[in-house]
Amino acid sequence: MRWFGFGFNAFGQIYVREKLIEGECSDAVKEVKVISPTELTLANCCLKTDGQIRASWSRRASLHLDGDSCVCLAGFGAAIISNESCGISMKGSPGCKDAFISESYLTLAFADRIESWDLQKKEETPSWSMEIKTESSGPPVNLPLVPGGYIATKPPFYRSLSPHLKAKSLALSAEHAILLSASGAVYTWGLGSHGQLGHGGLASEEEPRAVEALWGMPMNCVATGGWHSVCISDGGDLYVWGWNESGQLGLPSRGLRKKAQAGAPCQDASTSPAEEPQEGENHEDVFISIQAFPALLDITPSCEIRTVSCGCRHTAAITTTGDLYTWGWGDYGQLGHQTLISSDEPQLVEFFREQQMHVVDVVCGAWNTFAAVVKEEVACS
Repeated sequence: MRWFGFGFNAFGQIYVREKLIEGECSDAVKEVKVISPTELTLANCCLKTDGQIRASWSRRASLHLDGDSCVCLAGFGAAIISNESCGISMKGSPGCKDAFISESYLTLAFADRIESWDLQKKEETPSWSMEIKTESSGPPVNLPLVPGGYIATKPPFYRSLSPHLKAKSLALSAEHAILLSASGAVYTWGLGSHGQLGHGGLASEEEPRAVEALWGMPMNCVATGGWHSVCISDGGDLYVWGWNESGQLGLPSRGLRKKAQAGAPCQDASTSPAEEPQEGENHEDVFISIQAFPALLDITPSCEIRTVSCGCRHTAAITTTGDLYTWGWGDYGQLGHQTLISSDEPQLVEFFREQQMHVVDVVCGAWNTFAAVVKEEVACS
């Protein structure tokens, strides 16, 4: 399995180019926008068969699960918080089973404990830790979920959850959360100002509340972006809700359409659901700024969706046939279409199909995307 990255690279989260020009000393030069999928091949830090990626806005954590498992860091401050100058081998991580990274903290799960490390400081010990007890026959820890609750992105780290929820997985943004229960029900809570909770309004929720519009339709995957949420049903259908200002829901965005009509690159634009049609627009055109209820999104008529991930204002989904589709804000090349154009329609990332690569996993950072592939030609019939 090989990992590729594209999008925001100002801190070297994807790769660092060595500048070797005669008369100048060797200097690590970072390319801010990586518009073409680029393989992650850091020296001494190649992800193995069962490697995984975790990403925040300025950093990438590579989780190695083979052999003596550990976490390697790349991006902002990596040289300060790891053993090597190139940002590899996070100290204190050998033996970890899972990892979860936010902009300020790296949380590691071990067989008997959870540790959170402050990424802003050079410390020899974690800033917070707690012991855990897991049943040997039970499922492994699936961060940010831990026995009895979950680990938040900022202190207090441990937050309890009602055992009645029977949480299977949990996705966190900076301001809201989406939980998938063992029965396939979806619960959300936190900030609701952009409809990201899916309850039909813009109110916030302090406690987990079931998304009633999805009741009776079992889901098997959930993900959250900056102000939007998505989930996949057992049948492979994709549901989206929240903010669509950059087309991150794959629904018509007035801001992007106006940019395209003007011939300008589509970047971020704010719209209001109450705006009147502008000159040149048809009154029949429907543009969506906020989608407060879950909406079914058809990506491709003949393929089901297997997994999905969200960035701050973009979304990426993999079909059961191994194709990667992306949409939303693309100003840093995070959509992988080798342009800086945003899109409010799901588009196939042609690079992987052209290279006869089967995409098996995708992880979005805030402004970038990472995709795991295997060499295999798969065609969607």
